[in-house]
Amino acid sequence: MTGTTTTTPLSGLRVLDLATLFAGPLAATMLGDFGAEVIKVEHPTKPDPSRGHGPSKDGIGLWWKLLGRNKRAITLDLSKPGGRDTLLRLAATADVIIENFRPGTLEKWDLGWAELSAANPKLVLARVTAFGQFGPYAHRPGFGTLAEAMSGFAAITGEPDAPPTLPPFGLADSIAGLATAYAVMTALAARDRTGEGQVVDMAIIEPILTALGPQPLWYDQLGHVQPRTGNRSQNNAPRNTYRTADGSWVAVSTSAQSIAERVMRLVGRPELIDEPWFATGADRARHADVLDAAVGDWIAQRTRTEVLAAFEKAEAAVAPIQDVRDVMEDPQYQALDTITTVDDPELGPLRMQNVLFRLSATPGAIRWTGRPHGADTDTVLTELGLTDTELTTLRQAGAL
Repeated sequence: MTGTTTTTPLSGLRVLDLATLFAGPLAATMLGDFGAEVIKVEHPTKPDPSRGHGPSKDGIGLWWKLLGRNKRAITLDLSKPGGRDTLLRLAATADVIIENFRPGTLEKWDLGWAELSAANPKLVLARVTAFGQFGPYAHRPGFGTLAEAMSGFAAITGEPDAPPTLPPFGLADSIAGLATAYAVMTALAARDRTGEGQVVDMAIIEPILTALGPQPLWYDQLGHVQPRTGNRSQNNAPRNTYRTADGSWVAVSTSAQSIAERVMRLVGRPELIDEPWFATGADRARHADVLDAAVGDWIAQRTRTEVLAAFEKAEAAVAPIQDVRDVMEDPQYQALDTITTVDDPELGPLRMQNVLFRLSATPGAIRWTGRPHGADTDTVLTELGLTDTELTTLRQAGAL
């Protein structure tokens, strides 16, 4: 799909990405991947911090190449009158604005919903913050880490006798980014019927709570608080990671009863299937010690290749524990082109995640990687109608 010229489903949609780190920009990336024209608006002297996050090559941040793909990069200081006026002119041409300033910041610059909707009544404004636009925490600074802590994710992650565990990557931000892209498309669908835009209020603490499943319902109805269980599940067993004879690891899941029975036959313990407690996932989970021992002992006597082949033959669910080196060579990911190659003007060929899903008629595409800071400022603003004189005046005022 990389580099294709096929008509994309979001062609003609213009998105202004005013956000930083990481949920808002990721939502804009998702829209850009399927054809939206995304204009990344950054401060002239304080670019999106993701440009400097993580490893770099030749002084160029690699994360930005992924997060900034399919975006045109311009600079504007929204706190200056010239920057504000230019943003309003851009807003008049846009369908969507995504921002993640603390509540009240845009209003302080006279760029709140009243001003933006006056400039463009059809505009959708997606406001992505840690805690939402109102409530006792709304004005606190916050990041995805706080959402991972507050939502209950950290409380159920880790071994029972170990501390709560935070993910070593932007989990809450990523979930919120996906949710924001969905929310924007929902608001645009409503606009198609009503002719009017609206505000999306996305709190990063909320989508991860949805991803965690029925915990609030369980607590409300039963007073049940899900404990930390490590790799085990309270809903089925065997479900764990197991070490192979050659020092590798595999993961086994038996969410379906038929799979659990196949695993027990495979590992030479069919008699366990006849135990009364084996009939349900929850009852099996209460006997996880017995089931883990049966599966773990069998796997420990075989290499990873032997284990994977045997499970596949038995039609039982297993997967190797892979790090990024394995992912890059995995034949299923290769078949799907999940990790694809994109040419970058600065660094040459880059391998990165492809677009999120495949559409049979109007597929998405990575048209280009993250652009240098402000690379498209003059082009975009000239297209907007600004003259060379106006651009010079804005630069002299520090607005560009």
